[in-house]
Amino acid sequence: MTENPLAHRLDYTLAELGDGALAASPIALFQRWLADAADLPEPNAMVVSTVDATGAPTSRTVLLRGIDDDGALWFFTNRESRKGRALAGNPAVSVLFPWYALQRQVIVLGTATPLPAERDDAYFASRPRGSQLSAWASHQSETVASRAALEEQMASVEERFPEGSPVPRPPHWGGYRIEPREIEFWQGRPSRLHDRITFTRDGDRWAAVRRQP
Repeated sequence: MTENPLAHRLDYTLAELGDGALAASPIALFQRWLADAADLPEPNAMVVSTVDATGAPTSRTVLLRGIDDDGALWFFTNRESRKGRALAGNPAVSVLFPWYALQRQVIVLGTATPLPAERDDAYFASRPRGSQLSAWASHQSETVASRAALEEQMASVEERFPEGSPVPRPPHWGGYRIEPREIEFWQGRPSRLHDRITFTRDGDRWAAVRRQP
C-alpha cells in the first residue's frame, strides 16, 4: 500500500549544530555546508522570495552562481521577469537553501542590487549556447499561447544567431548581488528539537544567537 505522503514522518538524526557554532564565521560555515551538499542534485539551488509593488509575495528556485568574500550571493535572471520587476521596486529578499537529504536548511535575509554590466557579460559568455539563445527567446513570466509558440520563438532566435556566431547578452538579462543581513542555519534533530543558530550583521561584525525550534 502506498504511504499517505501527508502522514510521512522522519526523525532527523544525521548531525547536530553545537554551541561552538555561535563563535563561527557564518560565511565559512555556509561555504562548508555548501561543500557538504556537493553530491546532492542541484546543490546550489536556492529559493528566492520577493514582494512586488502590490504587496504580493512570490517564490521561485534559481541557482547560486557566486559568493563574495563578505558572503554576498549572486544569481542571474531576466530583469524584466516577475522577480526582476519586484526587485526594481523592493530589493528586500529572502533566500532558502533546502538541503533536505542532509536534514539542513539555510535562510538568508538581505538586499539585492544589480551586478555591474561587466560581471553580467562575463557570466553570460560562460553559459552553454542553448542557454544563451533561450535568454533571448523567452519573455520570462509573460504568457504564451502554446509550447509550439515558445519553440517558434526559439527557432527565430536560432536564425538570428546561426551556429558559429557569437550570442551577445540581452540588455534585459543580468545578475543580482544579495548582501546578507541575517543568516540562519537549521539542522534537523530527533523529536523535532532542532538546532537553529542565527547570525545578524552589524556593520562588519556578526552576532549569533541560538533560537528555539
